Amino acid sequence: MTQLEQFTAPVDAVISRMRALDADLPERDGVAVFNRVYLTVTEEIDRRLDAGDFADPKAAIALDVRFAERYLAAVDAAAADRRPPACWRPVFQFRRHPGVRPLQFALAGINAHIGHDLALAVVDTCRSLDCEPAELEDEFDQVGDLLVALEERIREDLMPGPDLLQIADPLTHLLGSWSLDRARDAAWAAARALWALRDCEDVAEEFTERLDSAVGFAGRVLLTPLTG
Repeated sequence: MTQLEQFTAPVDAVISRMRALDADLPERDGVAVFNRVYLTVTEEIDRRLDAGDFADPKAAIALDVRFAERYLAAVDAAAADRRPPACWRPVFQFRRHPGVRPLQFALAGINAHIGHDLALAVVDTCRSLDCEPAELEDEFDQVGDLLVALEERIREDLMPGPDLLQIADPLTHLLGSWSLDRARDAAWAAARALWALRDCEDVAEEFTERLDSAVGFAGRVLLTPLTG
C-alpha cells in the first residue's frame, strides 16, 4: 500500500458508509436526497486526490474526513433517537414531508453541513494536524469551489420543470434567499473565530451553540412545505 493509499483509506471508509446509506434509505427520504449529493462530492474529492490535484493531500484528506464525520454523527444520533445538532434537526424532522421538494432537502443539508459542520471541521483538522486555519485555506477553497460547481448541477437536476415551477413559485423565492458562496465565506469566518477562541472554552461553546441555532433556523426556512 502506498503512502497516499494509507492516507485515503479513511476517505474510502466514509464513501462506503454513504453508499450503504444510499442503498438503505428510501429514494424520496430527505436525508437520502442530501446523502446522494454529498456522496457525489466526496467521490469527486477522492478522484481529485488520486489525480494529485491537492497540493497537500494529507491536509485535504484530514479536512474531508473530519467534515464528513460530523454529518455521519448527525445521522447516527437521529437513528439512535438522540438529538442531532440544531442545524440538522429540520432535515430529520421534515425528511418524509410530502410538501417539501427534493431540491429543498439538498440545499437544507448543504446549509447545515457548510454553515455549521465545515467551521467545526476546520478547527478539528487544525487540532489534529497542529496547524493554523490559514494553512488549510487552499484545501478549504478547493473543496468549496467543488461544492459551488456542483450546486448549479444540483439545481438543474432537482428543479421542477417549467410548469411545476410556475405553480410552485414560492420555491423560486426560497432558493433565491440562500447562497452557498455566502455560506462558505461565513464558515471560514466562523472557523477563524472559533480557533481564536480555542483557549476561551465557555465563549467558544456559546459561539458554537449560537452558530448551530442560526444555521438550523435557516434550514427550517429552506424546508418550508410548499404543498400538502
